[in-house]
Amino acid sequence: TIEPLYFTYGILFACGCSFAYQPSLVILGHYFKKRLGLVNGIVTAGSSLFTVSLPFILRVLIDSAGLYNTLRVLCILMFILFLAGFTYRPLVSNAKDKEGGKKAKFRFPPEKKICNFSVFKVLGYRIWAFGVPAALFGYFVPYVHLMKHVKDKFGDSMPEEVLLLCLGITSGVGRLVFGRVADYIPGAKKVYLQVASFFFIGLMSMMIPLCHVFGGLIAVCLFMGLFDGCFICIMAPIAFELVGAQDVSQAIGFLLGLMSIPMTVGPPVAGFLHDQLGTYDVAFYLAGVPPLIGGAILCFIPWVHERHKLKERAKPVDGETTEKMLENESTLVSDATEKPDKETESGF
Repeated sequence: TIEPLYFTYGILFACGCSFAYQPSLVILGHYFKKRLGLVNGIVTAGSSLFTVSLPFILRVLIDSAGLYNTLRVLCILMFILFLAGFTYRPLVSNAKDKEGGKKAKFRFPPEKKICNFSVFKVLGYRIWAFGVPAALFGYFVPYVHLMKHVKDKFGDSMPEEVLLLCLGITSGVGRLVFGRVADYIPGAKKVYLQVASFFFIGLMSMMIPLCHVFGGLIAVCLFMGLFDGCFICIMAPIAFELVGAQDVSQAIGFLLGLMSIPMTVGPPVAGFLHDQLGTYDVAFYLAGVPPLIGGAILCFIPWVHERHKLKERAKPVDGETTEKMLENESTLVSDATEKPDKETESGF
């Protein structure tokens, strides 16, 4: 029966993926500063490598070993993540621990820190946290329905697996290339890379129904994969810029949670449109609109972030001036009290 799979392969497996994916992005910022974009590109490119190779491997395993043994092999691959988690060694963050030479011990955080909504006080992060999900309403529509669209339009003669192969290859290349490019872009201006990626993802989605030749679909998938890699690899560096290293785990967690809603809703809506209209054309056209809107929203983030930084810089300056004024007043008072004391001493 399929009902137990809803819980095991659905809820439990999804929770495990979340617990594995988020720390793999967060931990990089604690060890790498100058080349954080490149490091994120290298790490996230691994998923593209398996996106390309795993379908062929699974086909061979299912034909030779059967479905059950194939799932056991996948379980062994997942167990590697369990071992890789031991390499996330925490850095010594406390000054007292550094002086004493002790390793930082794990302490379960209080409830307020588990769901720390203070990251939403940062206006730039708020725009980013709601702008990115708004752009991803149709993100999974090409990935889920493209194969069926090819069969409807070109028949069974075309090798539709080539399209996923193109998406996976160029997505890996995009993560490596744009991850390195992000290191040369200062501050929150990295968001402009994400804006460009959303623009091209939306444009390529709208181009899918216009492709009447299979080679055109291949070209569209190549460009879509390239900028999909840009969107994924730039996510963690932007979070570090907006909220800092201390709150980045919570910031990425909230973002991924908000992203899951439109990414889950989009493909069923596209399937419903296909059932009603008999074609995927309208679904692909509509899937290209949210990335354009979300990208336009994200354009305001660098300007907002710069204003926030200027305000933060002004606060310590004001504090220093008031401290200096208080120090000057205290010295004047001390000088005024010392003068009559000296006069009385000289009078005696």
